[in-house]
Amino acid sequence: SVWPHRVYGDVQRVKILYNKKDSALVQLCDGSQAQLAMSHLNGLKMNGKVIRVTMSKHQSVALPRDSLDDHGLTKDFTNSPLHRFKKPGSKNFQNIFPPSATLHISNIPQDMTEEDLRLLFSNTGGTVKAFKFFQDHKMALIQMSTVEEATQALIELHNYSLGGSQYLRVSFSKSTI
Repeated sequence: SVWPHRVYGDVQRVKILYNKKDSALVQLCDGSQAQLAMSHLNGLKMNGKVIRVTMSKHQSVALPRDSLDDHGLTKDFTNSPLHRFKKPGSKNFQNIFPPSATLHISNIPQDMTEEDLRLLFSNTGGTVKAFKFFQDHKMALIQMSTVEEATQALIELHNYSLGGSQYLRVSFSKSTI
């Protein structure tokens, strides 16, 4: 799954702990991205539980020597084409906000309607409270009932494939509708 830390930095590696499967090590590109993810995600409620995020004593997540021994618990995303912050000075750095009930949607195809988007977002288990297209219809704001619902929608729909090489982009917004 996408998981909300990709909103705050480019994830390099993730390792779910074998003896504690509700815990994981997440390696981001640098310390500032890790700090940002921690400050925005620590205490966030998801699936009825509160997420706890702390800095690890480990400097990096090691790849397993033998993938069979790892049981598929370590993933390497270093070369992912879906990284949000790979370009230095990208405008994506200016649009990083704490979790909120309002989501910013971009990369919307011209033929996708408000009804299509409302249905897509309500299918994540939440309720769409409000919707607003930007003037060019390539971007929109969607307000879910709660921050928890918005977080779930972001997890399920950021980088959602729209066919070919086009992916929906979802992030938290500072705006309200």
